[in-house]
Amino acid sequence: MGMIRTAASAVSAMAALAGSPAGALTLTSLDIRPNGPIAAAQIYPRCGGQNISPQLSWGGAPAGTKSLVLTMIDLDVKPALWSHWIVVDLPANAAGLALGVQTLPGKAKAVAGNFGDAAYDGPCPPAGTGVHRYQLTLWAMPTATTVIAPDARADAVAARLEHSALARASLTGWVKR
Repeated sequence: MGMIRTAASAVSAMAALAGSPAGALTLTSLDIRPNGPIAAAQIYPRCGGQNISPQLSWGGAPAGTKSLVLTMIDLDVKPALWSHWIVVDLPANAAGLALGVQTLPGKAKAVAGNFGDAAYDGPCPPAGTGVHRYQLTLWAMPTATTVIAPDARADAVAARLEHSALARASLTGWVKR
C-alpha cells in the first residue's frame, strides 16, 4: 500500500510540476489530492476525525525568499473565511513538513488560528453546510519573520500575505458535512 501511495503521489507531484512554470513555487501532499476529499485522519475530532496534520512538500522558492508562511483556510465560511492553521517563519530552505508534525523546523512557530489554538486544527464544517474547500497555501516571504496576530480574521491574513509575498503555491481539498 505504501509503495502504491508513494507512486501515486509522485505522479500527482509531477503532474502539478508539469503545469507550473520552471522554478515556480510548488506545494504537494501525500495526504491531500488537489481538489480531492480530505481524509478523516486530517479532520478535527469534533467532526469525527483524528486531527493529524497532513504531510506537505514544497520547492521552487524564488530568489530573495527569507522565510515561508503556511496557512490553511476554509474558503467557504462567510463573511471572513476561517483559518485552521498558520505557521510563520519557516526556514526558506525547508522542503516540507512530516505527517503529524510535532516540532516545526528552525524558528518556525504556529500562530493561533480561528479555533484559538496555535496548532493544526483540521477541517470541521458545520453540519448541513455542504462542501467546504480548505486551501493550504505556502507563501514565500521577503523577510525572515512575519508577525500575524492570534485569531486574526482569515481574510485579512490572506490579503496581507498576498500583498507582501514574493510567490505562493496552493493545494485545495474539500470536506462535506
